[in-house]
Amino acid sequence: MFDMLGKMGQMKKAMEDVKGRLDNITVIGEAGEGQIRVSMTGNMKVKAVEIHERLMDPARKEELEELTELAINRAIDQSRNIMETEMRAVGQGMFPGFPGLT
Repeated sequence: MFDMLGKMGQMKKAMEDVKGRLDNITVIGEAGEGQIRVSMTGNMKVKAVEIHERLMDPARKEELEELTELAINRAIDQSRNIMETEMRAVGQGMFPGFPGLT
């Protein structure tokens, strides 16, 4: 029982370490052949949005909105994949052979 509590404390510390590392990882989601670029941390915090000036025309408003949404979702997907990989590695290291952590 105490061993499990100790492991849980280690797991919490390891998760905090992972969150710190994820803050230093940057992913980029692009859309419209690079006309929209969204930079995001591994913790899914948007760092920057770059929009090609060609899309700033009011007549292209709908295209701009759609491409921005697509670029953000692509960055989120990349960030989520990195986060899941990091968290899975922590879980496997703490509880080898535990179902659901492989």
